[in-house]
Amino acid sequence: MPLLRKLARDVPAVMGFVIIIVALILAAFPGLFVEDIARVNRGNILYRLQPPSAEFLFGTDDLGRDIFARVILGTRPAIEIALSVVALSMAIGIPLGLAAGYLGGWISGTVMRLTDVFLAVPQLILAIAIAQILGRGAESAMIALAATYWPFFTRTVYAETQRVRSQLFIEALEGIGMGRRRIMLLHILPNIAAPVIVRATVGMGFIILTAAVLGFLGVGATPPSPDWGLSISEGRKYLPEQWWYATFPGLAILVLVLGFNLLGDGLRDLVDPKLRRLR
Repeated sequence: MPLLRKLARDVPAVMGFVIIIVALILAAFPGLFVEDIARVNRGNILYRLQPPSAEFLFGTDDLGRDIFARVILGTRPAIEIALSVVALSMAIGIPLGLAAGYLGGWISGTVMRLTDVFLAVPQLILAIAIAQILGRGAESAMIALAATYWPFFTRTVYAETQRVRSQLFIEALEGIGMGRRRIMLLHILPNIAAPVIVRATVGMGFIILTAAVLGFLGVGATPPSPDWGLSISEGRKYLPEQWWYATFPGLAILVLVLGFNLLGDGLRDLVDPKLRRLR
């Protein structure tokens, strides 16, 4: 596989891939790293705000809970939200982008003007507004993020569909009478898959960061969920003396977002011929 070999020579992309694999292992098998998962949300006031030590690697919070265990368990909801939001956004954005890019006419005008309306409003502000309407909770944050991220997929698919549509093999398929739906699903969609995958990979990191911001602002996950953004919000009251409370959840967000961004940049360089020629 020449493409895989090229990707393997991209050191930052490999680092991002390794970070993501480690995060997936932590999310899938937290019991390998946390002795008693059932006690993660139950603190002990005697161990309140203990600094990092051999017993508590990341210290404890204001309720005496092990921050290391909560950071580990926070990996799963972070990845679940990112995957769910990307899947929902793709389910909305890809069909709209395909229809707008291939069919043209009033369908294209309507879809792209609607996309412009959503993109005109800052995503975080719109997500906060939608989450407030739906009520606090991880599900509300998920729906709010999906409702604000689908335009990015629509834009990407629209541009790529127009590019593929102008090629001769599409004209040949139309000439032999193949239906529009079959052309879009069987011939255009496979040819635009690479940019969509790159958008999804980069979007994962962005969504994790935005979901953490929603948790920090109080419109995302609810206590006692081991949410990283919520932990930073709770820990900021104890800065700078008890620095570990907010620092380690923040580092977890930083590392995971960095991993997705590094891998996404590597995939983008791999599938974009112009960028490949510059190397």
